[in-house]
Amino acid sequence: MAAYSLICSAAKFSLFNSPKTTKPSNISTFSHKSKNPNSILISSSSLLFFSKTRNKTKFCLSINNNNNNNSNNNNNKPFFSFLPFSSLDSFFVLCASLALSFSLFFINVDTASAFVVTPTRKLQSDELATVRLFQDNTPSVVYITNLAVRQDAFTLDVLEVPQGSGSGFVWDKDGHIVTNYHVIRNASDLRVTLADQSTFEANVVGFDQDKDVAVLHVDAPKDKLRPLPVGVSADLLVGQKVYAIGNPFGLDHTLTTGVISGLRREISSAATGRPIQDVIQTDAAINPGNSGGPLLDSSGSLIGINTAIYSPSGASSGVGFSIPVDTVSGIVDQLVKFGKVTRPILGIKFAPDQSVEQLGVSGVLVLDAPANGPAGKAGLLPTKRDGYGRLILGDIITSVNGKKITNGSDLYRILDQCKVGDEVMVEVLRGDHIEKIPVVLEPKPDET
Repeated sequence: MAAYSLICSAAKFSLFNSPKTTKPSNISTFSHKSKNPNSILISSSSLLFFSKTRNKTKFCLSINNNNNNNSNNNNNKPFFSFLPFSSLDSFFVLCASLALSFSLFFINVDTASAFVVTPTRKLQSDELATVRLFQDNTPSVVYITNLAVRQDAFTLDVLEVPQGSGSGFVWDKDGHIVTNYHVIRNASDLRVTLADQSTFEANVVGFDQDKDVAVLHVDAPKDKLRPLPVGVSADLLVGQKVYAIGNPFGLDHTLTTGVISGLRREISSAATGRPIQDVIQTDAAINPGNSGGPLLDSSGSLIGINTAIYSPSGASSGVGFSIPVDTVSGIVDQLVKFGKVTRPILGIKFAPDQSVEQLGVSGVLVLDAPANGPAGKAGLLPTKRDGYGRLILGDIITSVNGKKITNGSDLYRILDQCKVGDEVMVEVLRGDHIEKIPVVLEPKPDET
């Protein structure tokens, strides 16, 4: 820039000290282009050139204004055009031009950037809100690696190899990590990678197979743990914006956006097949590896855990499901305090719904009722065979506490609303008559 100013000063000096201009021959040019029409730059058509007239060398300068919108600019006529200089002036301008040329040659920068200022990027308000939400909540999302022990067939060495991966998020400052149960299933070792790429060994605190929720613990410094703010899922609305953060396909933190497509959906647990009620349906892309990651609302609060997609190919098809945070909160609190979930059970095994439909009846057919279980103690009859091998149907449960039962999902839905120790009135079809039997619910046995 100093050399450029020097050239302009020399040209101005020569302009007022030269009597006339002479158009030279044998022009050598150096061009510089700029996209800024309002700036006076070194001319794109001609900058510096020499001319020889009658064995006398004249050094000339041309500086153009590239503003095409200027009506006074007649065909881009230069401000300083073909100026004859004295030998001293020519030598002075030649030195200045050489200084400019060497500065552009040795300094490895884009010449346009030296003259044109790039305007700052402008984002819309909704874009700024999304960017801020991702930056604020990414430190709370972790990457979980599921390792399994394998023995090499040739060397017989025992190795730990990754057999799966997923996402999770920090629940509290004590190091508790929440994820899906199917992410950690059958793992011999688990590793949790935080947002700063630090990795820690993780221990399983507890899990709930029926609701596909698990809690891990890592011994990480508290300054590395950023818990997510827990929201409420009871007042969600269809059409509300949601944001999913996770590690799909093993990639780094990824954000997908969408809306709530439906509420109070029902899916089956990947581990036990037991139905999960009040599930959130969203069109935010959820791919393999997103499982266990958080689903956030526009304020950045946790409203669900991304758990499943509906797709025959396993890729995102615009239909994803998340376990609502109201369900997750109760499960996590029990797992953190007791290491298990005390969910009530009726203590029976029942037949598939298709088998009952073939019999032409509506309800849940009891296949087995262990004598030490709640139903066995209350006197419910299981299905069995007589001495001749003929099948004798057991009791068919038609209602619980006056609520009609048509299939196994209805039975699970009612039991989820009960507590351990509650007495429920079970109505059964026994033979050709109806009986009502009181049953005291007991806790589910410990799972290993």
